[in-house]
Amino acid sequence: MSKRLTVLEEYCQRIGCPYTWGEPMASHTTFKIGGAADLFVQPTSEFQIMLLLGAAAKERTPVTVVGRGSNLLVADEGIRGMVLCLGEGFGKIRLEDGGRLVCQAGASLASVCKAAMEHSLTGLEFAWGIPGTIGGAVVMNAGAYGGEMKDVVTRVCHLTMEGTAGELAGPKLDFAYRHSAYSDQTACVTQVTVQLQPGDREEIRARMKEIGARRTDKQPLEWPSAGSTFKRPAQGYASALIDQCGLKGLRVGGAQVSEKHAGFIINTGGATCADVVELMTQVREEVFRQKQVLLEPEVKVLR
Repeated sequence: MSKRLTVLEEYCQRIGCPYTWGEPMASHTTFKIGGAADLFVQPTSEFQIMLLLGAAAKERTPVTVVGRGSNLLVADEGIRGMVLCLGEGFGKIRLEDGGRLVCQAGASLASVCKAAMEHSLTGLEFAWGIPGTIGGAVVMNAGAYGGEMKDVVTRVCHLTMEGTAGELAGPKLDFAYRHSAYSDQTACVTQVTVQLQPGDREEIRARMKEIGARRTDKQPLEWPSAGSTFKRPAQGYASALIDQCGLKGLRVGGAQVSEKHAGFIINTGGATCADVVELMTQVREEVFRQKQVLLEPEVKVLR
């Protein structure tokens, strides 16, 4: 335990922020993979986040911000420094006039989609079933079934890694395919405003049910994974290319290219980060050898 982390522990105690030492990140990622975080904190307010980021910067301690871990592959050696987890304790949602939902960054996409449906607001149905937080979805501009976060997000509030408040809106959000102004984690997203449109509640519910059924039918949701492993290349779809190269079922240790959907690498039990990274490397090399297409990882690897 370093002196700098001990200072941060004392800070957590002073401000009433929940924390644990040596928290296994496998418990906080959908891949169920990852070693221990040195100091794992779960703030429940923006004020706590601001104080913690400021203190970590003063102590020159690295900070890693995570949500529900749905797009992460954490190293077997774990994460050094402080891991700041925005989860259920930071997940409030409120309705504003004009069809706007203002969400704390730790709100799950499922809860935001449900809130939109309950208020008869349409435009977010595409996100139903994406297993992350709205903050994480903004960072990577998550999307599916013809929609992306850029289509509905109008304003994002953040704290710099030194704890200074700021916000971005409109073009400054720099949305592109699986990219935003926050992709390099130079700030911690704290609040997201989505602009939706009035709709029919039952039609919205039906669309969400349809999308949920399609996910269940086509994706290996019964296995731990981080969703789509690779970004969509300019030349077709990653899953189709992987399938065409005969790589379904390819395995390294406990990691396997799903036989149900080639775009997913799944944890069949006991997979390590090293297993997944090696399997990703083999897939990329073989697809490039056969198709001359270099796949780009969509999963973020934290080493």
